[in-house]
Order: sequence, then C-alpha cells, then structure tokens
Amino acid sequence: MHPRWISERAISAIHSELLREHGGLEGPVNDDMLGATLARPQQLQSYSNPPATLYQLAAAYGFGFARNHCFKDGNKRVALAAIDVFLQLNGHELIASEAEAVFTIQELAAGTIDADTLAIWVEANSRPLG
Repeated sequence: MHPRWISERAISAIHSELLREHGGLEGPVNDDMLGATLARPQQLQSYSNPPATLYQLAAAYGFGFARNHCFKDGNKRVALAAIDVFLQLNGHELIASEAEAVFTIQELAAGTIDADTLAIWVEANSRPLG
C-alpha cells in the first residue's frame, strides 16, 4: 500500500476553514508539534509489522490531532477532518453519523479510547468510495 498523505499546507487550510465556520484562535501551538503529528502515520506505515492498515493510519492522524493539541483551537474538529480527508485521499469515505463521530472524537480527546480502538471504529464506519 502506498497511501496519499495529508500535507501541512492542506491541514492548515482545513484548520482555517473550520475556524471560519466555528470560530477560535488561528495557528499552530508550534510548528514542530504539527510536523510530528503529520509524520505519525508515515512512521507507523514505515515501522509497523505487520503493515498498518488504512484504518490504523487514519486513526493515527485522528489520535495525533486530538491528543497532541497542535493548534491553539479546533483540535478535535481537525482530528475528525483529518480522518475523513485521509480516507478520501485513499479511496474511502467516513460514513458515521455526525453525532457518533463527534462523540468518538470527544472520547478520544478525553483519553477514554486509544488509537487502536479508534482504528476499529474507523474501519467499521467507512467504506470504499463509489
């Protein structure tokens, strides 16, 4: 599998759009944290044995943004958007209801669920595009 990754430019644009819709403070807390969060799924892909699934990689994005607090505001919204965008870039879509998705991301941010549990949820709540 050769996934298509989310760029820093793309995630910054997503963050800005979410802030326009919902309000909040613009910008990352620090650029190093943002870079590390974006690299997390790529590292998982490179070093996992057995190889990481698409759902585990999507969950790595979600976990990173929900738990690392890369941005001054909107981290949970960015976490959910990153999961969705990564899936779409790789031929899948998230099909969970908005309420269920929000609840799941809140549980993730609170530490109630971990990245592995999130990956199981992503797999159960996504399907191939088309």
